[in-house]
Amino acid sequence: MFDILHTHPDFLVINKHPDVSVHKDDGEVMLLQEVAKQSGDAQLYLIHRLDKMTSGILLLGRNREAAAKLSANFAERDVEKFYVAIGSKKPKKKQGVVIGDMTRSRRSSWKLENSRENPAITQFFSAAAGQGRRLFLCKPHTGKTHQIRVALRSVGSGISGDTIYGNELADRGYLHAYALCFEYAGYQWQFICPPEQGELWHLAETQLVLAEWATPWALAWPVLPGKR
Repeated sequence: MFDILHTHPDFLVINKHPDVSVHKDDGEVMLLQEVAKQSGDAQLYLIHRLDKMTSGILLLGRNREAAAKLSANFAERDVEKFYVAIGSKKPKKKQGVVIGDMTRSRRSSWKLENSRENPAITQFFSAAAGQGRRLFLCKPHTGKTHQIRVALRSVGSGISGDTIYGNELADRGYLHAYALCFEYAGYQWQFICPPEQGELWHLAETQLVLAEWATPWALAWPVLPGKR
């Protein structure tokens, strides 16, 4: 269900496994309660969220005061988040910025619009992932629901195993919260968690690229609109 990656007096960093819900679904155990049993905390606080299919880094507060400060960092966009994903097709462009408003579509899905009133903004790189697929490194600047999944679909490469936006069945949905950088108590924290669960992550071509992306915060990212 999870692995604890780092323990701090005020927060925990865990690796959430794929297909584990952050919230209690019908018939499922509450993730935070299970983590608390292992960490010895009476209560844990959810700082941000990951979709059920998404694995990777999740930050949890260990007390109310720390949770409020860390949540404020996310709300003010003072946190750098990085995700890796595997797409089923070659994208329309190898790297760049996906920007646009997101609106509700059919059922539980969202779609990207051309308007930019309150847009979702995602920078990305891509590289060959083997077997004709594409590996993506994404840096979202907003926290919209399904943002990365919609962004990759919009550039023509839905995520492998994504039952809503993808076009290829797989042993899991191939989206992983890869790295997290934030400031807390006067210190800059950087965490990275390479993906492990899922056969496609372990293809030789994919592993070589992940090694090149070992410090995603240090890469020269595509320029955001209006910036130089």
